[in-house]
Amino acid sequence: MARTPQLAGRAVRVLVCTERKSFVTRELPEAKVSFEGLEGDRHAGLTRPADVRTPWFPKGTPIRNTRQLSLVSSEELAQVADALGVPKVLAAWLGANLELAGVPKLTHLPPGTRLFFPGDAVLAVEGENEPCTGPGRVIEAHHPDREKLASRFVKAAWQRRGLVAWVERPGVLRAGDEVRVMLPKPVTYVLPT
Repeated sequence: MARTPQLAGRAVRVLVCTERKSFVTRELPEAKVSFEGLEGDRHAGLTRPADVRTPWFPKGTPIRNTRQLSLVSSEELAQVADALGVPKVLAAWLGANLELAGVPKLTHLPPGTRLFFPGDAVLAVEGENEPCTGPGRVIEAHHPDREKLASRFVKAAWQRRGLVAWVERPGVLRAGDEVRVMLPKPVTYVLPT
């Protein structure tokens, strides 16, 4: 029986946004997560209002919050910065709650992937966090000498923007912690003909 290779990375930064009028996050050494998400973060909550990402519901309909946390990778941030021609793109500028390193192609992890942290927390990946111009405007503000960064960000960050996840098990997220990645079992679904 073939063994599944172990996939692991490291938490570089833990970040939170406590302001309602901004999505830019600030760094913390550690943070608690509950079933509602990252304590004190503007995206925490068991539910959230439906928006453009869920067009099958009327806008504003309360739905389960599967976007409690935003995750990015150091490697993909460097790729985005390179594509934009800027020295760096910070996780905080994208509103990320976690910056991870060492997980190849983080944005491509499939829904259902579990991330295990030593402080008991387990996050379940919901899916890719598709890029929009909001973070691009923040990057543009930090590099006013570069033109059209806001609109260029969407293409530069395509399939490199990171993931959204929800808390499956409460615990603590700490900068420097190893993060164990458990991929879901592969599923093949074919419509009957």
